[in-house]
Amino acid sequence: MGAIIKRELSAYFSSAIGYIFLAVYYVFSGFFFQATLASNTGNMSMIFGNMFTIILFLTPILTMRLWSEEKKQKTDQALFTAPVKLLPVTLGKYFAALIVFVISLAINLVYAIVISAFTTPDWAVIMGNMLGLFLLGAALIAIGMFISALTENQVIAAVGGFGVAFFVMLMDALPSFIPGDFFQKLITSISFNGHYSDFSYGILKLTDVVFFLSVIVLFVFLTVRVFEKKRWS
Repeated sequence: MGAIIKRELSAYFSSAIGYIFLAVYYVFSGFFFQATLASNTGNMSMIFGNMFTIILFLTPILTMRLWSEEKKQKTDQALFTAPVKLLPVTLGKYFAALIVFVISLAINLVYAIVISAFTTPDWAVIMGNMLGLFLLGAALIAIGMFISALTENQVIAAVGGFGVAFFVMLMDALPSFIPGDFFQKLITSISFNGHYSDFSYGILKLTDVVFFLSVIVLFVFLTVRVFEKKRWS
């Protein structure tokens, strides 16, 4: 797994993808940080609230090449014939993308430290938002990796990721258009924003953590199944 992580991290930063992802994240977060400083408050809710949406549409850039590039270059065929387990390989790719994402998140701690020089920030809220953004990104990376495993075209993988982002954004509005309490409650229960909102107030609920972890496990499992099916077909 370690070799896969090093290989994928090298691929991110030997190409423009890693730099583009970090640059876009830093530009948007920096803009919202500047707006926070202009408001003369230590409340970072503007940064975290807006970065929720930015992360939705930014993670497909990070995940579109994870498996698509392997399939395009036919290097994935080596996995089907080599006596290696697919789960460590999949997790290696996943953790590499997650490390790049965590690097982007670290800038928020820098913002918090800067703000603490002028006022006393609410660290419980800040750390709650950091955990929420981490779990959100981790779940979206797992979904994006699964989409990437379904196609050899990076553009299609990215478009699929953007489609998921739109669905996640619209999910909270869907219950008002769908009749039946069961379906309304079902959609509400899988709302990403609904499970993230408690983190934004510094509230830690086990159900919210379990939700995001379940999404991660589910889509990592589905990604492995995609290649296990090809291995034995």
